[in-house]
Amino acid sequence: MSQKKIIVFALCLAGLLALQIKFVLPLLQGIAASDLFLVESKDDGSSIAISNEMTNIAFTHCNSYISKELGPEISASFASKPTNAWSLGNYEYIINAELELPSKDGANTTHHYVCRIQYSKGDDLSGINDIDNWSLDGLTGIPGL
Repeated sequence: MSQKKIIVFALCLAGLLALQIKFVLPLLQGIAASDLFLVESKDDGSSIAISNEMTNIAFTHCNSYISKELGPEISASFASKPTNAWSLGNYEYIINAELELPSKDGANTTHHYVCRIQYSKGDDLSGINDIDNWSLDGLTGIPGL
């Protein structure tokens, strides 16, 4: 490769980097800092585990979903309350709990699961007991689901 091509390549690379630093990066930072992605709700997130009416209902709906997915032939025994529950804000919750499932040898095996669930009607809490108003966004820790 000739020396002229290397110099042109280096200049183009430097120009591209300068363009990104001076124009693209400030534009993206301005968009991220704006209210474009802001969701206003009365439900604030929490970085510590909490227990309230909404986390208890979310726990109940996670268990209902699991029971439905396992089917009537598998009898699952759920804990009476979640191990931990976190509010992510905007009525979205992470539920960590355990359940017992029968294993192939006949003994029950304890499984720890994590369920991510969100109430879809926002600040209108009149439908919190209706499972159709909740969406399960993720479930892990249960074999076969």
